[in-house]
Amino acid sequence: MTILITGGSGFIGSNFIKIWINNFKTRKIINLDKLSYASNNIQNLPTKNYKFIKGNIGNINLVKKILYKYQPDVIINFAAETHVDTSISNPKIFAQNNIMDFLNFIETCKCYWENTNQDKKEKFRFIQISTDEIYGSLKENEKPFTENSRYKTNNPYSASKASANHIAQSFFQTYDFPIIITISTNNYGPYQHTEKFIPKIIKSAIQNTIVPIYGDGQQIRDWLYVKDHCNALIKIIKYGIPGESYNIGANNEITNLELAILLCEILDKIYPNKNCKSYKTNIRFINDRPGHDTRYSLDSTKIQTTMQWKPIEKTESGIYKTVNWYLKKMKHI
Repeated sequence: MTILITGGSGFIGSNFIKIWINNFKTRKIINLDKLSYASNNIQNLPTKNYKFIKGNIGNINLVKKILYKYQPDVIINFAAETHVDTSISNPKIFAQNNIMDFLNFIETCKCYWENTNQDKKEKFRFIQISTDEIYGSLKENEKPFTENSRYKTNNPYSASKASANHIAQSFFQTYDFPIIITISTNNYGPYQHTEKFIPKIIKSAIQNTIVPIYGDGQQIRDWLYVKDHCNALIKIIKYGIPGESYNIGANNEITNLELAILLCEILDKIYPNKNCKSYKTNIRFINDRPGHDTRYSLDSTKIQTTMQWKPIEKTESGIYKTVNWYLKKMKHI
């Protein structure tokens, strides 16, 4: 099996590639990534079955060359603009990358698939990575979203990801192109850019600057350790059914303020502030983000019952691992 990963130098993609290589050393994996500001340095992994190619998924000629040269059996599209704040200040970038470039990419992949032999065609899978933000916001007492919940986006980022999902689903209905959509909750773990919530809190604390929290910090998120997410994707490659969507959540709901306090308390224990004050004293509430959703939560019953997948990492242990990883990386800052 040969697998093509797009956006493989990003947070989730780079974790997936490392796990894939550790588990399937003899299988070829291609990473197509344009290397944006949030990319990780995994261009030169020491394995003969890994190939990095710099480029944009919207570059039709480049994608054609890659597809016909390497003949992938599975494609996973991680490539996307993901920072909600940036989508609010510059939504056109998100429309271009997450919708138009994606449309070029999936159409090129569909043409490749149509010209493969019957056996390869039947086994081929195109997996689109998506986000729980497509479903919109829940109230505190509402049940988690299922795969049948209606899309109700509240910011340009989630709108662009929902659009890509609609395009992918339409390719299945119209052309029988074997897409699978995965929808996960907030991911955390190593290799995430410091613009994101958890690494931003850790960086702010150890630099002894204010720890910023949007609004009153009562927004609820379900945090999924990135390795659990990657293991779910490996299950979906093996057992996923074309045309289906799969929610991937951790059932680890916590408010942003509670999580910031937990991060500060862990840092107080393993990296005490030189002024002897708790990092919690640096927490400050700042003006809320426009369109800030109140609560995200996913019902993951489908993947848990059909593929026997479940998240392994508990919130506190995962946060400990994550804090330690960033401390090693950031101590020199």
